[in-house]
Amino acid sequence: MTSTTDTIRLTTAQAIIRWLSNQFIEIDGTEMRLCGGGFGIFGHGNVTCLGEALYNVQDELPLFRGQNEQSMGFAAAGYAKQWLRQRFMFCTASAGPGTSNLVTSAALAHANRLPMLLLCGDTYATRLPDPVLQQMENFNDPTFGVNDAFKPVVRYWDRITHPAQVIQSLPAAIATLLDPGDCGPAFIGLPQDVQGWTYDYPAVFFKKKLHRIRRVTPDADEIADAAALLKSAKRPMIIAGGGVQYSRAVAELTAFAEAHQIPVVETIAGRANLVNEHALNIGPIGVTGSNSANSIAEKADVIVAVGTRLQDFTTGSWTAFAQDARFISINAARHDAGKHMSLPVVGDAKLALNALAEAVSGYQAPQDWTQLAQDERKSWDAYVAENVTPGNRPNSYAQAIGVVNALCDKRDRVVAAAGGLPAEVTANWRTLDIGTVDVEFGFSCMGYEIAGAWGARIAQAEQEPDRDTITFCGDGSYMMLNSDLYSSVLSQKKLIVMLLDNGGFAVINKLQNNSGNESFNNLIADCPTVTNPFAVDFVAHAASMGAVSERVENPADLAEAFKRAKASDKTYVIVMNVDAYEGWTTEGHTWWECGTPHITESDRVREAHLDWEQGRANQRRGV
Repeated sequence: MTSTTDTIRLTTAQAIIRWLSNQFIEIDGTEMRLCGGGFGIFGHGNVTCLGEALYNVQDELPLFRGQNEQSMGFAAAGYAKQWLRQRFMFCTASAGPGTSNLVTSAALAHANRLPMLLLCGDTYATRLPDPVLQQMENFNDPTFGVNDAFKPVVRYWDRITHPAQVIQSLPAAIATLLDPGDCGPAFIGLPQDVQGWTYDYPAVFFKKKLHRIRRVTPDADEIADAAALLKSAKRPMIIAGGGVQYSRAVAELTAFAEAHQIPVVETIAGRANLVNEHALNIGPIGVTGSNSANSIAEKADVIVAVGTRLQDFTTGSWTAFAQDARFISINAARHDAGKHMSLPVVGDAKLALNALAEAVSGYQAPQDWTQLAQDERKSWDAYVAENVTPGNRPNSYAQAIGVVNALCDKRDRVVAAAGGLPAEVTANWRTLDIGTVDVEFGFSCMGYEIAGAWGARIAQAEQEPDRDTITFCGDGSYMMLNSDLYSSVLSQKKLIVMLLDNGGFAVINKLQNNSGNESFNNLIADCPTVTNPFAVDFVAHAASMGAVSERVENPADLAEAFKRAKASDKTYVIVMNVDAYEGWTTEGHTWWECGTPHITESDRVREAHLDWEQGRANQRRGV
């Protein structure tokens, strides 16, 4: 037995890594390391000390070599999503631009409430060699540097200036990563000299620790208030968000909806809470939603929002609901539970749904209301079936989605992110199994598509290695961040990439046109500074990074190519051109607040502005 007086002399970096390697969690009866490893790019700010420490734990904490720091963070986010926030990865980057490249990744993790540990190089605590290579000097505050830029985009921030500080800092960081109400990225700045300083650490600090994720019991009075309101409902509706999955409360949500016959709609993050065929699944809600979900949302009198932060794409910038609709918000985070004067139920979704179910025992939504919702869903299903079917129209995102949907395994994971594909996947994907869809629209980051899919595939390989990770990627996002194709090849973590080329940033071009503006600087063909437009050979580019790749001309050819991709054991890229103007999903959208010019010389822009402003009449003013 280790005595409380025993000590171990280690460098700061060695202590951090030894402590991390001894943190465990129990998932479905199996103990495993809480940290699945890390993503790293070494530089002078982390290679000599943190790199030395990581070298000795390669089996316990595998380090995946990244190609870009931002994409490493996206991969860590994809990994955490796949593990339902029960496990995380760390990212390590050098001082200076390597670390600052991670700011966007941290913001993505913060917006999506995802755990990620950032171990980043920092300038020397002694300041003896200042200014060092890549140091950003602040003339009036020498303690203020690039790493301070992380403070708005992380949940926990610390700079280690003495080796003993990690004894308090590491447990505090992990507590943040595992707190359902405060979950998000944690940043630890590591000055280059402090990383190598030694300290006699208590040996007990490195004992194996088994963590559990806290389930907060909701307050009985809040449950009683919510039950009283729900019992009064004539037209109740449930909004199911991503927090339902993070709470592992899908079964409770389903049982609650079935017992009370309440229609369920899904947020973007909540896609795949219910399978497509479930009788109470009325479809996705909001700006990227369905006619069915949005139709009942505008009529609902009581809305039970479970595990959602109610962002504007869910609420149609708060125009999707009746002015007098009342909200019950079940959320582990107090900040999210109280939004827009919701009646808050702060607590774990699984516990809260069970408690609320007991409190409203015997209540059922009126049959005609539930039937109306189901009839709306049948109409939406018919629209989607037509929308995804190739016909007398150009190639479209929806058609590609339909092909993959029909041929993939029900446990394959589908990934999409910024651009037009999140809307198209959210609206047109028919969920085959629970928890199989990752549409990153919390921070809407272009470039997440391939990097996030790589992280998800690393996690998926630990869970269901015989399944595939399929990512839908536009040409704009591909050009922005594609290097983790190479990462997937190097690490033998196969991806299937559906690369759909519409000649630029077509969805923003669509917004530009819809607001009365002329096409300008979004499609390659409309860039005034482009004097020699040409098509990128995406097939050759993907092949140059070791992927198998091919181009197809139409959805029928895409189907055959997808079968070859499924049979392959290597990362596979399928390229197909889609039309930039036609083929978009035109149904299902709510109003969305977007700033338009109040003064303009263009009649089209003026008319579009007036039309846009008419939608504001339905906007709730915080009630």
